[in-house]
Amino acid sequence: MGTNGSTMLEPLRQGLPPLDPAAVSDAASCALPARYEAVREARRFTRRTLDQWNMGDRFDDVCLVVSELVTNALRHGLPTGSACTGDREPPVRLHLMRWAERLVCAVRDPSHDSPVARETDDFSAESGRGLFLVDSFSDSWGWHPLAGALDGKVVWALFRLPPAGSRPGGE
Repeated sequence: MGTNGSTMLEPLRQGLPPLDPAAVSDAASCALPARYEAVREARRFTRRTLDQWNMGDRFDDVCLVVSELVTNALRHGLPTGSACTGDREPPVRLHLMRWAERLVCAVRDPSHDSPVARETDDFSAESGRGLFLVDSFSDSWGWHPLAGALDGKVVWALFRLPPAGSRPGGE
């Protein structure tokens, strides 16, 4: 397992930071088809979910990260030629989970390959920027392989939330 020292963004190859699953106050997930319209569906689902959780003020950052994670899963996480998987379970799944002071977006895909942030000096380039954006807009991110019957991996991004009762923007 060679470590690539030149990569600025080496994702954490581990599960989420220690967050007690029993303390999740809200969780929602949606299956996404292996088509690029899935990014639009993921954005709509995120908007609805954050509105229900009264977190609409975080929508822009969270949605940007969700879009990038879903795009990466579709672009790099699916076997070639599997764009239409027929009646099998949709291969990509988006999970949103909220704790008191944390929000986690996690996207599952069937690939075992580590997400790689490509070195690029061209910040107008369409491809290769996704994980830089994820890194810039979330507080931390990483990935882990799935165990047991589930195949593939989960890439997650974590957002810190202001403590309940404190006004957004009021430091």
